[in-house]
Amino acid sequence: MRSAGSVLSINAAKSVEVPWAGRRGRSAINKTSVGDSAYIGTCGVDGDEQAADIHGGALQAVYAYAREDIDWWAALLGRDLRNGMFGENIDLQGFDVNNAALAEQWQVGDVVLEVSAPRIACGTFGGWMGEKGWAKRFNGAKRPGAYMRVVKPGIVRVGDPVRVAWEPETKITISEVVDGILGDYEILQRVIDFAEDNPQWDISAVMPPWREYANFTPRAKTADIRNR
Repeated sequence: MRSAGSVLSINAAKSVEVPWAGRRGRSAINKTSVGDSAYIGTCGVDGDEQAADIHGGALQAVYAYAREDIDWWAALLGRDLRNGMFGENIDLQGFDVNNAALAEQWQVGDVVLEVSAPRIACGTFGGWMGEKGWAKRFNGAKRPGAYMRVVKPGIVRVGDPVRVAWEPETKITISEVVDGILGDYEILQRVIDFAEDNPQWDISAVMPPWREYANFTPRAKTADIRNR
């Protein structure tokens, strides 16, 4: 298992009207610290809101990102990036988020979180960052951060340790899953097979395209998607 880390910041935001959020017209990406502690329930950090219809819900209740990855982006972009800047609910330090495996569970303070999916950059994220070609750059960097399902609600405090409490026998990292979502069908097939072998993990957290292929067998799904 990977080395333990700690919670650096806990963040939340209200949904507000913004000009760069496309058809939705609203975003809750501008997350800031809620203080030294917060309750995390099955819908996420207490007081946090979700504006997008492709992000959020119980399967993506919490978004975690590593401070080391934020610092990497800050150096690349030549600008300061504060905690919460990427819309993350918890900033972690000393913990390798991007090598987390699907269905892996973390103990974070009193809370148990399950890795659901990687973050795929969308137009709202690009509008918020104001960086040309942001979605392509973010997705290509393979530093997606992790969307999490809350297995056990509770209190999380700044400074709490973060450790891997359980990991599946078959490991598919969220960095690999980014490639699957973006068109690597071999990885996509591995994700579908993984879901069949691990029914406690919900594949719908990883987003389309397979939602529309519910009547196909797994291997027929990837063959059909490949030939579209």
